[in-house]
Amino acid sequence: MRATLGSMTTLLLSLLLALAQPALPGVRPLPAPLTVARWWDPPPTPYAAGHRGVDLSAPVGAELRAVAAGRVHHAGPVAGRGVLSLALPNGLRTTYEPVRPLVTEGEQVVAGQVVAVLTEGSHCPASCLHWGLLAGETYLNPLTLLPRPTPRLLPAGLPADG
Repeated sequence: MRATLGSMTTLLLSLLLALAQPALPGVRPLPAPLTVARWWDPPPTPYAAGHRGVDLSAPVGAELRAVAAGRVHHAGPVAGRGVLSLALPNGLRTTYEPVRPLVTEGEQVVAGQVVAVLTEGSHCPASCLHWGLLAGETYLNPLTLLPRPTPRLLPAGLPADG
């Protein structure tokens, strides 16, 4: 009975992980491994302090890729720094800054396409990409767009490295 319950629990967790995959097959904006310099920290209210994206460590000049297919919503300066915003399916919009866009407004992009180059910025102690995600006016954690690793299930009783 205990083995059956464990198998059912594993199956249920696997199904939940599969269902929790994002609606879009994500591509990393930077090559692996990604290093988070500052995590997503959503504000409690729309105008409160918080961090509405993640900062990923990367050198100036790094090529940035479209995380999914979409259309360029904005490519140009905002408040003195370069910003690229891509409209994705399902009403999502992702942003990259500080960047020098390599695409223009209205242009269609494919997942994995190089769309910008990282430039110098002042919001991190070292150079980094600020990556954001919005659904309408609601900020979301952009890391949810990344592909999740596929769980590897082992038969009961075998060591993990066997």
